[in-house]
Amino acid sequence: MEKLIIAPSILSADFSKIVEEVKTVEQCNLKWLHLDVMDGQFVPNITFGPKFVKDLRCHTNLYFDAHLMINNPENFIDAFADAGCNSITIHTEATNHLHRALQLIVNNNVDCGVSINPATSVEMIKPVLPMLDQVLVMTVNPGFGGQSFIDLTLEKIKQLSDLKEKNGYKYKINLDGGINIKTIEKARKAGCDVCVTGSAFFNAKDRSEFVDEMLKIANGVKQIMQNE
Repeated sequence: MEKLIIAPSILSADFSKIVEEVKTVEQCNLKWLHLDVMDGQFVPNITFGPKFVKDLRCHTNLYFDAHLMINNPENFIDAFADAGCNSITIHTEATNHLHRALQLIVNNNVDCGVSINPATSVEMIKPVLPMLDQVLVMTVNPGFGGQSFIDLTLEKIKQLSDLKEKNGYKYKINLDGGINIKTIEKARKAGCDVCVTGSAFFNAKDRSEFVDEMLKIANGVKQIMQNE
C-alpha cells in the first residue's frame, strides 16, 4: 500500500482569493488539486470551465486532477487538456460512448479516469479498467460539497482493490465526498489510494495540522495492514 495522496477540492475554496487558497495547498506539502467541473445538468450546480483552469495553471505547478461532472464530456476533453490538466476523469453515467471518450483522454497524453456515482456498480466499468489510471468512487451524490460519507460505497472500493490486485491493473482508487478525520480510517482500510477532501480541508482552522492528522491516521492503517 502506497502513501495516501490527499487532494483538496477547490469547490470548497474561497473563489474571491483563489490563488491564495491554492498556495495553502502547496504550503501543506500536498501535490494534487482536485478540480470539480459542473454543468448544472449532470449535477444541480455550476462551477467553472477550461478558461478558469488555464488561468489558474499560471500560478501553480500542482497536479491538476479534473473531475468532469458534465454531460457529454467528450465535447470538452481537448479543452481541459489544453488548459493544463494532468488528469481528466469522466462519469460513466454521463456519456453513451465511454470507451471512445476515454480514448480521447489517452490521446491527449493526460492521465485517464472514470468516476461512478454511489448507485452505480463496479460491473459497469469492468470493460474499461485496463485503460485507466484512476477510478473515482463517489462516496456522496455529486453536485455539492459538505455532504456525509455513504458507507455503502466501501464495498465498491474493496471490489476495485481486489480487481486491481488480481489483474495487475495500474489505476489508483480515488474517493470523493465526506472525507475527513472521522472517515479517513475506513476509507483507507477499504483500499483507497487518493482521498479528495473539500470543506474539511478548506474550513480547517489549521490546514497543515489537518493534513498531518489525516496522514497519521492513514499511515497507522497502512502499518496494521502490512503486519496482518
